[in-house]
Amino acid sequence: MSSARPGPPSFTGPRPANWKSLAPPPIPGVTFAHQPNLAPLPLPKLSNTLSGLRHSLSPLARSWPELNDAEAKIRDFGSSLGVGEQLHKRLEQRKAEKDSQGSSWLEEWWDDLAYLTYRDSVMINVSYYYGFKPHPAHLPQAPSHRAAAIVHSVMRFRHSYKRGQEPPESIRAGPLCMDSWRWMFDCCRVPGETADWSVSHAQEGDRGDSGHVIVLRRGRIWRLEPWRDGQLLSVPELQQQIEWIYAHTEDEYPAVGVLTASSRDIWYSDQAHICEDKHNRDILAAIHSAAFVLCLDTERSADDVAHSRALWHGAVGERLGLRSRWMDKPCQFVVDDGGRAGFVGEHSIMDGTPTVALCDRVLDMIAAMPAEAAPADLAPLDPATAPSPLDWTVTPKLKKAIANAEEAARALIATQALGIVRTSYGKREIKAFGVSPDAWAQLLVQLAYTRLLRKRGEQRAGGTYEAAATRRFRKGRTEAIRVLSDDAALWAEKMDDAQADLRSRGESFARAVKRHGTDARAAGMGLGIDRHLLGLKQCLLPGEPVPAIFDDPLIKRSSRWVLSTSAVFSKHFGPYGWGEVVPDGFGVAYMTGFDDYLQFTITSRTEMPHAEFCAELERAAEDMFSLHLALGREATTDKAKL
Repeated sequence: MSSARPGPPSFTGPRPANWKSLAPPPIPGVTFAHQPNLAPLPLPKLSNTLSGLRHSLSPLARSWPELNDAEAKIRDFGSSLGVGEQLHKRLEQRKAEKDSQGSSWLEEWWDDLAYLTYRDSVMINVSYYYGFKPHPAHLPQAPSHRAAAIVHSVMRFRHSYKRGQEPPESIRAGPLCMDSWRWMFDCCRVPGETADWSVSHAQEGDRGDSGHVIVLRRGRIWRLEPWRDGQLLSVPELQQQIEWIYAHTEDEYPAVGVLTASSRDIWYSDQAHICEDKHNRDILAAIHSAAFVLCLDTERSADDVAHSRALWHGAVGERLGLRSRWMDKPCQFVVDDGGRAGFVGEHSIMDGTPTVALCDRVLDMIAAMPAEAAPADLAPLDPATAPSPLDWTVTPKLKKAIANAEEAARALIATQALGIVRTSYGKREIKAFGVSPDAWAQLLVQLAYTRLLRKRGEQRAGGTYEAAATRRFRKGRTEAIRVLSDDAALWAEKMDDAQADLRSRGESFARAVKRHGTDARAAGMGLGIDRHLLGLKQCLLPGEPVPAIFDDPLIKRSSRWVLSTSAVFSKHFGPYGWGEVVPDGFGVAYMTGFDDYLQFTITSRTEMPHAEFCAELERAAEDMFSLHLALGREATTDKAKL
């Protein structure tokens, strides 16, 4: 390790100004080989951003005067005498400075404004989950084997990564930025007084042949050492270690992990109390520096909805599954006593695409595993090499804090509805119609939501957010695709307009698909609307008046994400999801990569018409399929006439 590089900052003091630079630099080798050649995150032209903003407003306008007023403010902001040009010049100066430092103009702002200054619970509001399909049938079906296989494979992946040998992510357009991978292992989010941060305990020069795992069961913390003398334990040996944990955790222990699901202000205060005791502070250090966390749940999930809830916020029963979570860790793998498994991610420092790559490669390794000897065939485990329990010193104040955290968590969980919708067709049929599966899924959601609003006689239409990855650029993360367009709104209306014929609906659908593709490509190229507007507003100096464009009700409504949507894909995933972002909205996590079905996970507050929206999604899916079957028949008939 380089002696010039300081160690990780303490998690008990104020946030270091340079917290991000304290993580080790990219590892030499294949994994980060493309980083020096990545283009910096672009800055859109002001005129393009304002034009795109203007075009996104009309589907949300409630009157012509409201729309005209918003457009006037946009014109004033972008005029030669307006403040927009001045703010844009400041942003260009910031971009030049940050680019020269290897950062991006957006990075620091996005870290804080999107995540690290957020003070509500990260559970539900920030974290996300992936549910895995069943353990491969040729392998032992014991939960302990599944857990051992996960630990073994994640450590193999980490070993490859630490040596710079893990292939970098890429898309058709080229390699992706791998910077966020530096926060995948040996890392933890830290609650701060006003802003959180992440601490990396990774060591420069580490070759990946060491590192511990924290295992949680029934609230008890265990330290598992998967490496012995530089050699990774076999799956049977790890299974033996995990079965030791099962056997020695028959009672319930103080559920300190639940504290990590509290609001950040409360968790900050509770952590300060924990750190008053050196023994407890040492346990925290072991958790923070662990490669990752393995959660061994006692609850069993009967179906995908129950499995989703168990992963998302800890199963609700006699006891909270949250007692076996540490929500600040970026990577938690979960295995329940029924053998179901999954992943829980902390979103602040790393988006979903890197962890999809992690899970994909880990599950590929497990699928390729041969059946090995069972733990019973091994020599009895020597207690000296068994996992070590890390039991807290529990003061009356800490006991009270745990009780309060459990009460608050149950109350928050009770506010949430979750449902899963699968269509009767998938990518294969959609592509046969000549349509992008992603555009199809997005228009399906628009049709369902339009019908829901109409049925309820409501005008709560708001913005629709679809995440577009910008990782083709250095330090890129995401941009917003504004899905709701004039074309999408017109098509949704035509689907229920008795005067609209088949051909009109088809042509309108094609225009909406084309518009979605154009907007999605622009966002993926870092040329969206919302991050630029954020940057412009951040360039205001203290005391300067806020331009009218930022306070206009229609413009503000256009970025209030009533529908927050995003897609990932892995052949190994069952359910996946996360929470809604506004109280009167829906979270829509979807997958379009399966040949025979599309899957939507819908989350919302319980007071929302959740079941109705799920039903409308099912109806919209069938109506869209029927439309395209009919269009296909009409096209065949027209050809025959020729």
